[in-house]
Amino acid sequence: MGGAGRALAASSLDLFYERAIMSAADVRCGLFDPSVGSALNVAKYQARGAALRAGTSAATLQAISQKARIKAYAISCTSPDLALAAGRVRTAFDSYAKMLKMDYPGDIVGWKADRSSSHVAARWRLTQDVTQNGDRLLFGLAGRSGANALLALVHFKGEQVPYTARLVMRDDQLTAGPFLDDRGAPLRSIPLDRRFAANGAQISYTAEARSSAGSDLMPKDMTSGWAFRFPAQAARQISGLDPREAMAIDFIFPDDSIRRLYVEVGDFAAGRAFLQSAGRPGD
Repeated sequence: MGGAGRALAASSLDLFYERAIMSAADVRCGLFDPSVGSALNVAKYQARGAALRAGTSAATLQAISQKARIKAYAISCTSPDLALAAGRVRTAFDSYAKMLKMDYPGDIVGWKADRSSSHVAARWRLTQDVTQNGDRLLFGLAGRSGANALLALVHFKGEQVPYTARLVMRDDQLTAGPFLDDRGAPLRSIPLDRRFAANGAQISYTAEARSSAGSDLMPKDMTSGWAFRFPAQAARQISGLDPREAMAIDFIFPDDSIRRLYVEVGDFAAGRAFLQSAGRPGD
């Protein structure tokens, strides 16, 4: 890692540590109202993602997180220093907490988050829009206010109809980190299929349901598609992955052929935390 990379990693780690301390102190002492506390938690996830992208290991971040919790629980809730730090957090995150939409850029494709209220029609809450070899995939969390199902909506260029789908990703219980086949190229430029876990190091989730895609979730330039819902546990699994890696969705057809489409993990965890904000505006 060059000097610039080391500086970026150090900066990201400092941010992660500071935000982890204040987030843990908030849990213990009730420092912030829910919107500010949630914004702080989202920022913590973003700092974690930035540190991972800069080359920090997940084990190092786990150790820093534990150090932050110990520090937070050693501080008195009535400490003047804690009150001063909490005031800075409120100033920094008050306007951020009121935001209804966020973009999370990725190396290749990013996520769009939307937590505005919708009690009538379902909408994409956190989505990644991918086109590969003429096939179109929208993947992420969708639903009405307070309901976020993990969905894949796909349209194949030949109008083929898959009968089921399988979401495949790295099993973080079997591996120490992501599979990144850079072949000497810059990490940010390697394609998604070379960011995918090797066989034997994967965990998969079969779709729980399939339906014809509704117009509320289809983009205006998509005339038809099929929607697949995956278990809620899969969203939790994605949140623990490295933002630089990829996952895949295997669509299986009646003749047993398989079409695989890739999704960048990116800042899924930060976007999911953004949606899970307690008392979010507009609800």
